[in-house]
Amino acid sequence: MVGEYSALRVVALFSGGKDSTYAIYRALREGNSVECLVTVITHNPDSWMFHRINIEMTRYQADAIGIKQIMVPSMGVKEEEVEDLKAALKGLSGVEGLVSGTIASRYQRNRIEKVCEELGLKCIMPLWGMEPERLLREQYALGFETIVTSVSAEGLDESWLGRKLDEAAIEELRLLSEKFGINMCFEGGEGETFVLDCPIFRKRLRVKEAVKKWFGYSGVYEILKLDCIDKA
Repeated sequence: MVGEYSALRVVALFSGGKDSTYAIYRALREGNSVECLVTVITHNPDSWMFHRINIEMTRYQADAIGIKQIMVPSMGVKEEEVEDLKAALKGLSGVEGLVSGTIASRYQRNRIEKVCEELGLKCIMPLWGMEPERLLREQYALGFETIVTSVSAEGLDESWLGRKLDEAAIEELRLLSEKFGINMCFEGGEGETFVLDCPIFRKRLRVKEAVKKWFGYSGVYEILKLDCIDKA
C-alpha cells in the first residue's frame, strides 16, 4: 500500500509548493532518508505533470531545507515529460523509493506509479486521499507559511496572488469550494503555491520583490527576489 514505507533511502519530487514540501516533511517524520530533491524545470506553462511558476526559485527552498537538489529540464510535452523524469531518476544509485505530494490526481498518480514500477522504486504518496480542508489546516497548524502564486478558477481573483494561506484564507477557500466546486488544495489545477517556511526549513524565506500578472480570468505571482533569514 502507498504510504506504508519507512526507513528507506528516497528521493522526492519537489515543486516548491505546499504539498510536495509537506510530503517530504511526512517522509522524514516516518524515518526515511531523503537523499535529494528532484525538480522538473518544464518549459510548458500548461504541463500536465509539473509546476512552472517560480520553479527556478526552488533552489532557495532546497538550500533552506539542506537537501541536495537535482533540476531536470523538460520541454513539457505530454507523456514525454514523464520520460524526462524517468531518465533523471534512472541515473541515481542506491535509491529505494520516490516521494510525491500527489493528493487526488489519478493522472499524476498513474504515471508516477508506472515510473516507480519500471525503475524498481517504492512509490510513496503520504498525502494521497487526504481531505483537502484537513490537509490545509494540518499544514497551517504545523507552521507552514505558504503563499498563493497562481490562480485559474472561478472565485479566485487577483487578490489571491501572493496571499498567505492562513486561517482566514482557508475558511474563504472552504466557502468558495462549496459555491464553485473548486478543490481547496488546488489539486484540480485551480492554483499553485510556494512555501516560505515550515518545520524542515533551517532558513526562513521572505519575498523581497515580486510582480503580479493578471490575465482577466487567471494570474500569476512571479517572485523576483528572495531573502534567506537564519531561523536561529
